[in-house]
Amino acid sequence: MDKQTMEQKIARINELYHKSQGEGGLTPEEKEEQAALRQEYVASVRANLRGQLDSITIQREDGTMENLGEKYGHRKSQS
Repeated sequence: MDKQTMEQKIARINELYHKSQGEGGLTPEEKEEQAALRQEYVASVRANLRGQLDSITIQREDGTMENLGEKYGHRKSQS
């Protein structure tokens, strides 16, 4: 499972979801797999969003450029 693309993981998440809605439900192993895949997906989305937010640069009225990722990106690690 380590070599799966995110698209394949999303497809498997959806497959497990649809199976869970059926009469049989999920086995305990499938529930664990579903939870792990969801956790990986959420971590991926967060990392992607953080990367996008860290790359935002704004131009101040005086013409200077300020990278918001540099300004706010390290705040979490300092807390």
